[in-house]
Amino acid sequence: MSESTTSLAGRARPARPQAVLGVLRRERISPHTVRITAGGPGFGALRMNEFTDKYAKIIFADPSLGLTPPYDLAALRASLPPGRQPVTRTYTLRRADEQRQQVEIDFVVHGDEGIAAPWAARAEPGDTLTMSGAGGAYRPDPDSDWHLLAGDESALPAICSALDALPGDTRGIAYLETCDPGEYLDAAVPSGIEVSWLHRPHPGGQPQPLADALRAGSWLPGRVDVFAHGERESMKAVRAALKVRLGEGDRLSLSGYWASGRTEDVFQSEKRQPVGQI
Repeated sequence: MSESTTSLAGRARPARPQAVLGVLRRERISPHTVRITAGGPGFGALRMNEFTDKYAKIIFADPSLGLTPPYDLAALRASLPPGRQPVTRTYTLRRADEQRQQVEIDFVVHGDEGIAAPWAARAEPGDTLTMSGAGGAYRPDPDSDWHLLAGDESALPAICSALDALPGDTRGIAYLETCDPGEYLDAAVPSGIEVSWLHRPHPGGQPQPLADALRAGSWLPGRVDVFAHGERESMKAVRAALKVRLGEGDRLSLSGYWASGRTEDVFQSEKRQPVGQI
């Protein structure tokens, strides 16, 4: 099936192109992280951008339906019951190689919970990965005096991409929260970036570690460029901690990538309600 044109508020809007890629490799890069490398000629449907937090919407369809991507999502949502409709999950692209037409996406895996992570844990070369994108909004500001990066496993791909984009003499601080026992950082860290690891037993259960670290940690002089993303309640606490430290001219990129105890569908719908606002 091919994508159709849908109407929103009386205005026709073309559906987003879908990139249909083949899985090339699956790697376990940390105890709870699986990296999927996928590619192929369908890569051209991904509209690349210059942002280090570029992301894509991965589309999962019920295998029992026997559908062949790209999917006509509007038709499927109109014809299928809610429990059998395709679902989307948002993931940051750790790397996108336009020359080789490949992407790398890191999935945090905790057992068989969810849709995307269990798929990634079992993916084999030749499996199909369908996505649309890429979105994004952040790239490190080269005119800032220093950089502050803070996030959990969900933000680690974007943080690593930001670290890769920074010059080798960049000054800054990175607070990285994880439930992995080790300290796995797949990035070239500038010599002037101080990295602090914050360990907790389970993702999402403790919203304060990043905020507490920001309150107690050092604060460098000059104009700061902040990238802070992760679990929603954690980011609310981070925003409160930063409120008393940020000054005029400082730059802030902050949002929730997910919410503890919520599926992405519920999380996205709650963004329009008071409970989901940061």
